Amino acid sequence: MTAAGPGTPAAAVPSAPSGRPGPGTPASAAGGGGAGPSRTDRRAGTLQAALGVTAFSLTFPATAWGLEGFGPWSLVTVRCVLAALVAGGCLLALRVPLPARRHLAGLAVVAAGVVLGFPLLTTLALRTSTTAHAAVVVGLLPLTTALLSALRTGTRPSRTFWLAAGSGAAAVIAFTVQQSGGALTGADAYLFAALLICAAGYTEGGRLARVMPGWQVIGWALVLCLPLSAPGALVATAQEPVHLTAHSVAGVLWVAVGSQFLGLVLWYRGMAAIGVPKASQLQLAQPLLTLVWSVALLGERLTPAAPVTAAAVLVCIALTQRARG
Repeated sequence: MTAAGPGTPAAAVPSAPSGRPGPGTPASAAGGGGAGPSRTDRRAGTLQAALGVTAFSLTFPATAWGLEGFGPWSLVTVRCVLAALVAGGCLLALRVPLPARRHLAGLAVVAAGVVLGFPLLTTLALRTSTTAHAAVVVGLLPLTTALLSALRTGTRPSRTFWLAAGSGAAAVIAFTVQQSGGALTGADAYLFAALLICAAGYTEGGRLARVMPGWQVIGWALVLCLPLSAPGALVATAQEPVHLTAHSVAGVLWVAVGSQFLGLVLWYRGMAAIGVPKASQLQLAQPLLTLVWSVALLGERLTPAAPVTAAAVLVCIALTQRARG
């Protein structure tokens, strides 16, 4: 998304140096055959995915904090380096073997979409966009991820699933656009590009999490980016003035460790247990959570439409989780 910290499920922690899944790991995540995950495993997977979404919901406010002291390029490259150091330390400490060659292409997609592309494009957008407007991306992400997953893996969710997913996405989009006054900005090009490449990274990461532990998927993706992120951080910090403040340090630490690593560990474990399409729909709640954090941390004000939209989104999430693929 390491040792377990406060509030981190034990299932998110690697269980053995060999990289084999520990007790409670769904059979699908381990790549094994036989029956699908049990109800307990599905519940655990849903909880892990939900915790991942909670971590992601803090990303935009934390990025806004980070931009108080870092430029967009230095913020993105520094967060990638810090997350890679944490991930690489875990991989080394547990003596995890290198990923198989057949998985390198998939890991490259995860690295390009989730590690580099989405953080960079959304950070560039947040220079001129509010967090409420940027949440349009997250509102569209679940539906786009489910669509790409269906095309990539051949899964065919039911009509009820698609109707609920589309309704939830429409509700979130309408709410976030209304929050920004209905005006489109120049940042939208960054946001829609970020949406597409992040959905591709989520889809490929969810597929890989069925054959290797989810924490290793994002861990190796972060390490693969080090040859680009480390020199990039040196160049960016030399070109963009860095002013360390409590907000900027807290922001970069959260997006590096909380969003870039721990959140993705939980997210990929959840996707492996309950499937990419259903896990992706839990992200429908992310824009609303982001707006709550924006009020608490950034002082933004919400409209009365917030509770109505929240209720509609929760209904759509419940329908997608019950719909049969």
